[in-house]
Amino acid sequence: MAMTELDPRGLIRDSYRIEGISGPECRSIFLDWALGAMAGADIKAAITALLTHYGGEFPDHPMTQVLREGLAEAAPVKRRGGRKARLEH
Repeated sequence: MAMTELDPRGLIRDSYRIEGISGPECRSIFLDWALGAMAGADIKAAITALLTHYGGEFPDHPMTQVLREGLAEAAPVKRRGGRKARLEH
């Protein structure tokens, strides 16, 4: 898949060009990119392709770290609603 298909608005590409960009800024850009991904897209495959493209050249860049975190499995969500949650406070 071409980079223009993986990152059609160039958000990830541009993040690598911003000198002095921080981790929180990269996370914000990543979230914007992920929300703008086409419905039904394989996000993990796209992240892997982006890491392959940028990660080798920029191994210590904050966006590389954010992309790696994007591949990590999310912790299961614990429900905190209902009567039990109200009585615990």
